[in-house]
Amino acid sequence: MRADTLLLMRRIGATVFLSSLAALAGCHSHYIQATITNTGTADVNVVQVEYPSASFGVQHLAPGAVFHYRFKLLGSGNLKITYYDAKNGEHPQTGPWLNEGQEGTLDIAIPASGSVTFKSSLKP
Repeated sequence: MRADTLLLMRRIGATVFLSSLAALAGCHSHYIQATITNTGTADVNVVQVEYPSASFGVQHLAPGAVFHYRFKLLGSGNLKITYYDAKNGEHPQTGPWLNEGQEGTLDIAIPASGSVTFKSSLKP
């Protein structure tokens, strides 16, 4: 075999070995699965959730409607949510502190009146 072919085969072998090792080590991407639920009796509009380094949202949630979103944290800080009620009143609220690298679930409930509730199951 030629020396350059042998070198190429060794590099391919090393790449396959390292990829297999990473798979066996259980490498995965840490993410948070968020669910926003309108638990109220009226529509909510322009729901925006801000988290460290980015944001997401939904234009409209009818009563009982649910919106799912998956995101990765690239920083630490408070979650913030803002939405508008049926009378176009703005409702901003600060949520829980999130740390970079956390993963798990985050449930956000928007009630008919009162404060938004946050229920999280996050690790580390």
